[in-house]
Amino acid sequence: MWRTGPRNLLTDVAGITVGNHTDETVKSGVTAILCDEPAAAGVQVLGGAPGTCETDALEPHNLVDGVDAISLSGGSAFGIDAAAGVQAALREMDRGFEILGFRVPIVPGAILFDLPNGGDKNWGRFSPYRDFGFEAAMAAAQDFEIGSVGAGAGATTATLKGGLGSASTVLENGITVGALVAVNAVGSVTVGGTPHFWAAPFEIGDEFGGLGLPHPMPDDASKVLTKLRATARGNTTIAVIATDAKLDKAAAKRLAIAAHDGFARAIWPTHTPVDGDLVFGLATGRNDTVLDMEGVIDLNAAATATMARAIARGVFAAKRTNRDIFPVWEELKASSRHN
Repeated sequence: MWRTGPRNLLTDVAGITVGNHTDETVKSGVTAILCDEPAAAGVQVLGGAPGTCETDALEPHNLVDGVDAISLSGGSAFGIDAAAGVQAALREMDRGFEILGFRVPIVPGAILFDLPNGGDKNWGRFSPYRDFGFEAAMAAAQDFEIGSVGAGAGATTATLKGGLGSASTVLENGITVGALVAVNAVGSVTVGGTPHFWAAPFEIGDEFGGLGLPHPMPDDASKVLTKLRATARGNTTIAVIATDAKLDKAAAKRLAIAAHDGFARAIWPTHTPVDGDLVFGLATGRNDTVLDMEGVIDLNAAATATMARAIARGVFAAKRTNRDIFPVWEELKASSRHN
């Protein structure tokens, strides 16, 4: 049987640390995922409105073999600056791809649109996201918060406040898979108007409430619930799926593709034209287990399940803060109990 890692976080994958920086005034933030050594990486974009940087470097036919970090940020296109802040922190650590005597930290990044969430976005000439990225990278550790923090600080879904989620799975062969996701989807993570998560079949213990699926299914279970007045770049779920298995760049991309199935199991609808849905795949190679085809299939299935759980955990852990425009999951659960 699969089980969670000791933290039930992305950092159960050996060789990875995570840092958050949250600004409560802006109602936004940055999450930095740092690799102890350069990790094989791939990326898969399935949303119709992505915002990214350095993703072309991850294609298997391109030069760079590994990345030093990943940046996930709020702020729409302004949040692209966060990757530069993470890069600056890594440079101070003397980290990066070495070429002709110079070290260049490789930091792909992705952003989500959280501008109209009640926060103050009047930051002046230059956005604060470069500084946010630097602070997030400098805060990187094995233990980190989920919920209304980092890249998930200002996130929303169709019906609830979103958030930063994470989960991990240890396979029977000892390989670990971890997911981290900023849930800002145009769709809904709960079934109809209930507090039951679409990801319920994959829940381990009661990590996001233990409610299971509703029985019987409500009449509105298949109703398409989305944010009102959705616009291009108005929503996005951005994520990292990581493993300690030994994978090359092509296999890391395949892991990212599998993790997108976790989006489909946890969000309805997902991968829409107005979502920028993206998954980065990372492989630290710390585990020497040799994978046969059956092992590869199990690894990719675990990526799907772990991502679905991380999405639900991000919304489950969200907390009410000033100027919120959506309720949090706990409020939905309380109201459904009284109906």
